[in-house]
Amino acid sequence: MKTIKQLFLFFVLITLSLNAQDKPKGNLFIIGGGNREDAVMERFVQLAGGPESKIIIIPIASGYPMEAVELHTEQMKRIGCKNIDFLIFDKSTADSPENLKKLEGVTGVFFGGGDQNILTKAMLGTKLLDLVKNVYYSGGVVGGTSAGAAVMSQIMITGDELINKDSTRSFITIQKNNVKTTEGFGFVKNGIIDQHFIIRKRANRLISVLLEHPQLLGIGIDEQTVAIVRPDNKLEAYGESTIIIFDAAKAKNIRTNSDGLFSASDIKMHILQSGDVFDFKKRSVIK
Repeated sequence: MKTIKQLFLFFVLITLSLNAQDKPKGNLFIIGGGNREDAVMERFVQLAGGPESKIIIIPIASGYPMEAVELHTEQMKRIGCKNIDFLIFDKSTADSPENLKKLEGVTGVFFGGGDQNILTKAMLGTKLLDLVKNVYYSGGVVGGTSAGAAVMSQIMITGDELINKDSTRSFITIQKNNVKTTEGFGFVKNGIIDQHFIIRKRANRLISVLLEHPQLLGIGIDEQTVAIVRPDNKLEAYGESTIIIFDAAKAKNIRTNSDGLFSASDIKMHILQSGDVFDFKKRSVIK
């Protein structure tokens, strides 16, 4: 049994290793929500190293975390996984020695759905999040669905609106300072992630945030669909539906009227189906 001092030394060494790396060696597996076919999660397991790999589920975004654990575990076992564990915690317990120890040898981390604000509140600034990032930088896979997708970007859409608070699931304007954002986990630094994208008609929401940060890409992922962010700085679409990528880097005349409503011209849009590949560096579809 490792002592707390030994665990702390382990964490320090891992952190130094992470800081020394220029770019990640692993993959991100970002699911837009909805039901997941076994074939989708088989791809996640493959990226983690196969059925013998060690996988951790983090279900705390859900209002019923143990039910989420059971559902995720049942599916992963069905597709052959043998080494699955989970973490349930809050900010005060995130960095417990027991939690940090569970990350040893892990090559796959999966964030469940629910409320992404719970994830950031519990994990930002923790050693636990640093160790999860090290899984990604060291060659493993970090994935998530719904809330677990939204949290992946540096700028995170919280789900709240500041002006049109009555619109709930339907976002009725493309408007400045309406969509509330906050700091996410920062796995994706060059884009803003939105989920349940086509089925819930969230283009207005994502475009509003994008026009506030035009140097980034707006990445809208539909349900039952995955954006696999590969270590070669490319995004591969995989799954049943589509991914829409908005690019306002060369947009002209971004401005607002007296009500804060945006207008702009020359915004690019790419629609990706399963198998399509988007190159972040070229900002274009290459396959």
